Amino acid sequence: MLLYCYTAGAFALNPSHDTLIAKDGFAASELDLRPYINSLSDKEGHLTVQQVTHLPFTPSPQLFHDYKKNNGQINNCWLQLKAKNEGTTPLNVILFAGWHDFMYWYEKPPGDTARLLMQTGLMADRGGVERWDHYGFNINIPPHQSRTFYLHIINKSYNENPLTPTLFSEQAFARFHNRQQDTYRKETVVIQVLLGMLLVFFSISVINYIQLPDKSYIYFAIYILGLILFFALRLESKPYQLSFFHRWPMLKYYWDIPGLLFCFYLMYLMFGNTFLNLKERYPFMEQVFAWVSTIVGGLIIVCMYCILMEQYHLPVIIYSYVYFCTLIPLLVVFVALARRSRHHPLVRFFLYGSVCLYLACLGSFLMHIRPLGLLSALGELAAPSMLLIGGVLLQAMFFLAGLSYRNKLVHLERTRTQELLIKQLNKNKELQRKLNEQLEELVKEQTTEILRKKQELEEQRKIQLETEYDKKLTEIELKAIRAQINPHFIFNCLNSIQLFVMQRDYEYAQKYLSDFSYLIRKTLDFSRRNFISLADEIIYLNTYLGLEKMRFENRMEYEIVVDPEIATAELEIPAMLLQPYVENAVKHGMTNPQQPIGHLSIHFNQVAADMLECVIADNGIGIARSRSLRTLPQHHQSSGMEMSQNRAELLNKMYNTEIHIEIIDRSARNEEDSGTVVRILIPQL
Repeated sequence: MLLYCYTAGAFALNPSHDTLIAKDGFAASELDLRPYINSLSDKEGHLTVQQVTHLPFTPSPQLFHDYKKNNGQINNCWLQLKAKNEGTTPLNVILFAGWHDFMYWYEKPPGDTARLLMQTGLMADRGGVERWDHYGFNINIPPHQSRTFYLHIINKSYNENPLTPTLFSEQAFARFHNRQQDTYRKETVVIQVLLGMLLVFFSISVINYIQLPDKSYIYFAIYILGLILFFALRLESKPYQLSFFHRWPMLKYYWDIPGLLFCFYLMYLMFGNTFLNLKERYPFMEQVFAWVSTIVGGLIIVCMYCILMEQYHLPVIIYSYVYFCTLIPLLVVFVALARRSRHHPLVRFFLYGSVCLYLACLGSFLMHIRPLGLLSALGELAAPSMLLIGGVLLQAMFFLAGLSYRNKLVHLERTRTQELLIKQLNKNKELQRKLNEQLEELVKEQTTEILRKKQELEEQRKIQLETEYDKKLTEIELKAIRAQINPHFIFNCLNSIQLFVMQRDYEYAQKYLSDFSYLIRKTLDFSRRNFISLADEIIYLNTYLGLEKMRFENRMEYEIVVDPEIATAELEIPAMLLQPYVENAVKHGMTNPQQPIGHLSIHFNQVAADMLECVIADNGIGIARSRSLRTLPQHHQSSGMEMSQNRAELLNKMYNTEIHIEIIDRSARNEEDSGTVVRILIPQL
């Protein structure tokens, strides 16, 4: 009562002017300024201090509160304080209104414009490890003068810190500072101890990962690192506590709700997935964990984007939905894991740690419901309450104990495996000794057999040399036959070119020469090879028949039909085997006076898995009639078909194949029919 009376004597309120009047004998105590302060709301946020000085201020008792409050919107307000010093000494006091996001302190002398004295705020202050003095605003008034002060407060966070403007003398402000430090010093010490323990856990997990590379250690280390950053930033919420990140004041907002999602959901799920080896033991639960982790990762990015856009309430809403939507599913997961804990001992460590944090978060949430409401209480889970700190420590301890137990299981498994390997090695040595004895006996027996085999090999070598000699001789004969086939073909083509030149058809002669040069190149190429692909043979025959069709002036038609099941690029046939028969069919098949147009058809059929059939048919005069007419000179003898037959016999002898050639005269079967059919069967090597 004496203190109150003494304070009331130092300050007196003039109700008619709302002016704080200070007289001599000011008491070194504190004064609640709410009755002396008027306010102005700036919802649009466009007012300047020069505009504000001309606007009316009104008392707003509901604006002030001495506890943390959820405003439901951004609070942008101006506070006005009019003070007059009627004493004979200068007035030097300090105004303290709490810790807010942005704070601007202006002074306006009578008849002058307002000027900015100081600016600070939790979202803007980057100065020093302890920033207590940044939030005390000095009021200096000379004797017998008055001043008007304006305090512009902007709280972009919906959960607003206590807003109670209080006036202190310098000595009272120092005592208030000490009381506040004593109040929160224990909390700071607890957080620092927690950070030290988390650093120890982090170091242990890294060392264990080096000894036993396992993803579980990596996820646990990242989880602990996220918790270290999370709790270290909790010291930033009050400027009189030790600060580690004072140079980045916005970092505590970016790692507030996103930090909760990252640590308590994303890394928790990823660690549980690898620690319990859900992919092999519980595939369905592993898929659920993977999907939820992906969704939470996306929500973290969305929350950071909302904070970047200064929508600080949206992350709280997002986290509230995540928290409520996962309460029941987490209980279901805990029950499912509890049923399997007998068969999987690691489940117990994971389950105990999860339940500890689950209950701690739930208790911390319930503690904040009454002062802040349902939605805002979720945002205050970031507050480092003793319950939450205890839950985090217990969870980290259980998880680390589980990892250590897992190391023990791995070590036991390795020891058991090494013992089995040693036993198997001893068995192998004994078996090796017995085998050596058996091998010595076997070597003695095989020595005699080797000498006998050596004699047999010498005899076989002689036989093989003779066989190779016969094979080379056969190849030489085959090349000689191909050398006979090629000049025969070239001679016939030159006759065709000579005919075009004599007829003065130079355009056809030029085209014929171009195609003929292609045939010469291919003929020389094929003459050096024993086998070519069926695709190359078809292209070669097409080019040749095209030249012959030009020579006969379209009195000739031909077709080449290939079975669709035949892989022409992979199947091989002897080079220059079919050309003599095609050439003979053209020569004798196009001279039938009863047929105005000569028809020639070539069919390739796959008659068996390893047998290719080629059928060459024409509608000419036939073999018997061709011999009776003998249109060629007596001294001329076409030996192309005979050489092809000889070549087929050599190929059969050389490669042990059975190339079969059958020539059929249609007129021999039916006098009304005409033409010749050549059927060639080519086996595949």
